[in-house]
Amino acid sequence: MGLRTGYKQGIPSWVDLATTDQDAGKSFYGSLFGWEWNDQDMGDGSSYSMGSLKGHAAAGLYTQRDEEKQQGIPPHWTTYITVDNVDEVAGKVAGAGGQVFAEPFDVFESGRMAIVADPTGGVVGLWQARQHIGAEIVNEVGAFVWSELITDDVEKAGKFFGDVLGVNVHSQTDPFPYTMIMVDEKPVGGFMAKSPEMGQMPNVWVNYFSVADCDSTAAKAESLGGKIMVPPMDTPVGRFAGLTDPQGAMFSVIKMNEIMP
Repeated sequence: MGLRTGYKQGIPSWVDLATTDQDAGKSFYGSLFGWEWNDQDMGDGSSYSMGSLKGHAAAGLYTQRDEEKQQGIPPHWTTYITVDNVDEVAGKVAGAGGQVFAEPFDVFESGRMAIVADPTGGVVGLWQARQHIGAEIVNEVGAFVWSELITDDVEKAGKFFGDVLGVNVHSQTDPFPYTMIMVDEKPVGGFMAKSPEMGQMPNVWVNYFSVADCDSTAAKAESLGGKIMVPPMDTPVGRFAGLTDPQGAMFSVIKMNEIMP
């Protein structure tokens, strides 16, 4: 079982969903991935739904803020990257060409976070863990397995994350062009060049969840009210599909050729 007790700086460690219908989101992802839910009172009349798999924290879900809706921001998944000191890392963002959307703030006793964007516009969270390390279970069926930034300038994005996180960034051409964030010489996340077929899609982080059967999971998502945006297809690392949930949030599922440690 892919259980975690902590993460090093530079590793994507948590994902959560901002949605227009919290109950519908819980029903959809619970049915699709087998997550069970625990609603946590946020003290302002709202709740944060913590999804667990086999009793371990797997992902989060909450109602999207009104200001985001008014700005026309659709429901979306957010990737959070662990950092040792969020104030220090966020302080490097502007100088590296990025933008800080939410200055560092405390999330009760769970941790401290900030929301930033790289110079190409991809929005990502920075997470300094306290009581909440992030995902306690990863890299197995029903759990988060990978995050990648789809961007129109991989080189610029890669340099940004190398500068602000102090991680190595490695580009490869075989078996396909891809750039990876490396921590302890292991790939922990990636950057993919946006293709012409993606049209005006913004530069965005996409989260992948591991499944036992890509085709049947995509079909089930559709039967639950989601949409198949990229039909199941084989890649060198596994068979994947690009999906949206019933509220329109984009995510991917993949049947990995090899189980990641």
